Amino acid sequence: MSTSRTPVWPAAVADAVAVLVFTVVGITSHDGSLLAALGRVVWPFALAAAIGWAVARAWRDPSRVWPTGVIIWAVTVLGGLALRGLSGGGLAWSFALVTAIFLAITMLGWRGLVTGIRRGQARAAES
Repeated sequence: MSTSRTPVWPAAVADAVAVLVFTVVGITSHDGSLLAALGRVVWPFALAAAIGWAVARAWRDPSRVWPTGVIIWAVTVLGGLALRGLSGGGLAWSFALVTAIFLAITMLGWRGLVTGIRRGQARAAES
């Protein structure tokens, strides 16, 4: 594995965009009123993602899939669903499944791409 590290701010932005896109797609698909619902829907998952960053101490190497990305993803999904439920947002198994899948694809996906690019660069440098 390469010793290069991803700067913290682009990684934090990538995770924030993943959460924002997840909530915007959900709102426009089900709620319809984007501006009215955005703050109500995004905060549980945004707060959970921030907690996930702290738990994973993601600033040390934010682009690692394991364990950093998996911890952030798990805390975002479980914490976001819990906060949503506690705040009266309602929960359904189908919503929990879509949440877990979408956030896995986006939050772990960009990390996987970075890992692949780094490995390709390392191989090219060795050649």
